[in-house]
Amino acid sequence: MDLDPIADSPERAELRATLRRLIREVAPPNRVAQLDEAEQFDEDLFVALADLAVFAVGAPPGVGGGGDVRDQLVVVEELAAGPTSMAAFAIAHFAVTQVLGTFGRTPAHRELARALVDGRTRCAFALSEPGGGTDVARVMQTRGVRDGESWRISGQKMWTSGASAASHLVVLARTAPIERSPVHGVTMFLVPTDTPGVTIRTIDTLGIHGMSTCEVFLDDVTVTDDDVLGEVDRGMRQVFATINREGLNATAACIGVGRGALELAVAYSKEREVFGSPVGAFQVPQHWLVDGAVALESARGLMVRAAEIEVAGGDAGVLASMAKLAASEGAQAIALRGMQLMGGLGYTRSVAMQRYFRDVRLWQFSPLTNEMVRNRIAEQHLGLPRSY
Repeated sequence: MDLDPIADSPERAELRATLRRLIREVAPPNRVAQLDEAEQFDEDLFVALADLAVFAVGAPPGVGGGGDVRDQLVVVEELAAGPTSMAAFAIAHFAVTQVLGTFGRTPAHRELARALVDGRTRCAFALSEPGGGTDVARVMQTRGVRDGESWRISGQKMWTSGASAASHLVVLARTAPIERSPVHGVTMFLVPTDTPGVTIRTIDTLGIHGMSTCEVFLDDVTVTDDDVLGEVDRGMRQVFATINREGLNATAACIGVGRGALELAVAYSKEREVFGSPVGAFQVPQHWLVDGAVALESARGLMVRAAEIEVAGGDAGVLASMAKLAASEGAQAIALRGMQLMGGLGYTRSVAMQRYFRDVRLWQFSPLTNEMVRNRIAEQHLGLPRSY
């Protein structure tokens, strides 16, 4: 593996090499395929990553974390190139750990954050609802009502990643009516999944079969003031701090998926012959593969620059948006063209190309749809009127 001194420090390059060795040993392609077909979480890989302290990467030092978003990007990319579902899990884990480590107020919050970092438990983030995702603050129907020193929460959440195996949920609920801004008046609560009134159902999805996607029902769930994360009525503002990082991690996932699909397509194009020559000897396949490589490295450049700005304390929002847009669309194009290049073989479930295509679809609309990403770039970077 060539060292990229711009993207990877020597320590980061060593982390990348260590992860690749681990993935080859614990999650080879045949195992990834078996778990994808069975729609099962890779418990062995989870334990191995925890032993390597991967789940501590980028977490606040006060809860046992170390490193920063640049290290998270390495972790997510390497996982996404193979066991993509674990990359999706890592993104969700990093977001929840950041929220708990930053806004946890009690010893119990800090202990839970340490358990997450150590890989001793799992938590899920419940934000989206049936009536809205992008504009969830405006349409949020989940309500938190104060009842003495307690709160009663009722509502429904959708697309909650990993909830079926989580010990706790971070739930956002409206606790004050909308006045000037829909962002105000939303509070974050930490809710144990075994609390009476919590029901979790798994949603059947196209991809990311190695991690559950769930709907969560909250029927008069009672929590206390100690279960509030951060400040009452400021939950959405607190969440915004995680959005750019989640977008960067989604970029890394797309680069990983795109890289895996590109490597598979290149290997096939060298081996498969047609009309007496390798498929890769023809112009059209070569151009497809080259376009894919350029798309991935262009996205990587945006991602690395955005990460450096974030670490330095700057605002990387626009660059992070550009990176996510470029990476998700580039990776999807690689997987689609890879399927076309492989013909009937690319259409079979025994080859990973179709899984790469299914899995990478997630980041066309998560954590924000690419259409909304374009809207925000138009407004924030080009100074155009808001279009929504």
